[in-house]
Amino acid sequence: MVETKAVKNTVGDFNREKGEEMKRYRGDRTQAGAEVWVDDKPLPNRTDLRKISRDGLFEWSYVGNEPAQLALAILAEHLDNDEEAVTLYPTFMEKVVANFDNEWEMNSTNIETALANISEQ
Repeated sequence: MVETKAVKNTVGDFNREKGEEMKRYRGDRTQAGAEVWVDDKPLPNRTDLRKISRDGLFEWSYVGNEPAQLALAILAEHLDNDEEAVTLYPTFMEKVVANFDNEWEMNSTNIETALANISEQ
């Protein structure tokens, strides 16, 4: 699991500096299956970038295809840079998504902090 470390203010203030709103990502396992939202809207699975899981479904709490699809989708939404998301999703899946609990929540600053911590390793 990625440890939270002190990061430069520029990372913590990432969204405010660019005039962007803080996004909120959350996942839950329901009777319908694993569901993920960004700002209370379903998170697109981004199989247009790479179809990793057989049905484009999301999962978390382990290393595998469905958590990798989720990592790709989160990073593509957050970074707004498809190429960078495709490059970073395997490590983000292993260090972050594989460690989510049944219910989880992250915001844009949490993702920036995780990415900064991953790049330091």
